[in-house]
Amino acid sequence: MAGGFGIQSGGGVPKDYPGKVTTYVLVTCIAAAMGGLIFGYDIGISGGVTSMPPFLKRFFPNVYRKEALDKSTNQYCKFDSFTLTMFTSSLYLAALVASFGASKVTRSLGRRWSMLLGGTIFLCGAIINAAAQNIAMLIIGRILLGVGVGFAIQSVPLYVSEMAPYKHRGSLNVLFQLSITVGILCANVVNYFTQKMANGEGWRVSLGGAAVPALIIGISAFLLPNTPNSILEKGNPTKAREMLRRVRGVSDREVEAEFNDIVEASEASKAVKDPWSNLGKRKYRPHLIMSVLIPMFQQLTGINVVMFYAPVLFITIGFGNNASLMSSLITGGVNMAATFISVYGTDKWGRRPLFFWGGGLMLIFQVAVASLIGWKFGVTGQVDNLPDWYAIVVVICICIFVSGFAFSWGPLGWLVPSEIFPLEIRSAAQSIVVCVNMFFTFLIAQIFLTMLCHMKFGLFIFFAFFVALMTAFIYFFVPETKNIPIEEMSQVWEKHWYWKKYVVVDGPPSPEKV
Repeated sequence: MAGGFGIQSGGGVPKDYPGKVTTYVLVTCIAAAMGGLIFGYDIGISGGVTSMPPFLKRFFPNVYRKEALDKSTNQYCKFDSFTLTMFTSSLYLAALVASFGASKVTRSLGRRWSMLLGGTIFLCGAIINAAAQNIAMLIIGRILLGVGVGFAIQSVPLYVSEMAPYKHRGSLNVLFQLSITVGILCANVVNYFTQKMANGEGWRVSLGGAAVPALIIGISAFLLPNTPNSILEKGNPTKAREMLRRVRGVSDREVEAEFNDIVEASEASKAVKDPWSNLGKRKYRPHLIMSVLIPMFQQLTGINVVMFYAPVLFITIGFGNNASLMSSLITGGVNMAATFISVYGTDKWGRRPLFFWGGGLMLIFQVAVASLIGWKFGVTGQVDNLPDWYAIVVVICICIFVSGFAFSWGPLGWLVPSEIFPLEIRSAAQSIVVCVNMFFTFLIAQIFLTMLCHMKFGLFIFFAFFVALMTAFIYFFVPETKNIPIEEMSQVWEKHWYWKKYVVVDGPPSPEKV
């Protein structure tokens, strides 16, 4: 089945590129991974701000009246507003569109320039949102934030995958997801304190706080070097070789084999004039399918329902404003802490076991949350009082669900696509990953509150079904990529029980089929 495979060179000897986690490569990967802060901060800040009464009263008065004044409205439907969800989801639509332009920048100018541009645009969006006087300013600011996110998440996973030694690629790439969780937690902390500001302007501080992660990624990208692959793509082999030697921490002779493979991949990449049309070729069918299904499934876990609507969700099930923000602060902390399991175990245990363990936990506890909410609220959404023990159990179940995501689909949904693409299609394929991820993030953000209104507690069963489906997909179709050099990844597909029929193996090239 789709398990791990030994990678052989042409002579049948396993390839083992020398290299270690030097201080230099660790610092560069951590600095690059900080690009996840802007994505995480936004996920965390949106739900908190949209649960603050002064913010709702100023920009979304209809929602404010339903939430604070209208006691007849079904509890499930209090936040059902197209304009409110558009405020949250417009960012992801902008990131989707921006990912196509980011692909060209990443390929032509390098990964770090894409990060720098993303941080700069995100900073502009944060300033506009903090100064917002009307809905139009909010949406314009969100769109700029989205463009920044699109550029950052297009380039960061590629940068880290290309800089990291292959035996430690998983753990170092997971730092991107870890920085997302740090961003979410920081946003939850900011929301918790700003909602207590007496002047009712705390939401401006929360939204303007996005400038901090924007500056961090902008400064980091300005100081970072380009990856050896990116330098080679720009036609400077001597500098690329020196950079590879430096990040691997070995002698010039020891880096020879890996450098030759990167050169070979770079030459194949230059021969491809249009990587987008190349993606349609039969031999890239596995890569294309993974670039669509993995980010799609990552969002269909339902995690963003919990993360950027956590305060709204907790208010919906009866928690007060302060209690809801504290509960989302707890889930944010659990999210960050559980990511360290993946940092430790991705290269030790492999990607597939983490997918299975995380999928099992998410499935069990999504069903548990649905049962608990259905038991107390039924379909009417009305309940007189909620005992403390009930609130504690709901938060615990949501925390376990979040932890299951945090060490599996959270980091691996970014890691696995970033490491499986050949250089000649890497930027284009990563754009598809970002595009699909942002599309489903946008879709779920836009329709979640309406789905909650109509599906009630059954919404969690809806997501649980997809968790079961995606876990089966991993079992049958996703091979293990642990400890496999990124430029040797093609042999994974050649040995897979299903995908091998699509991949062109040694010998005369077979006619391309679509």
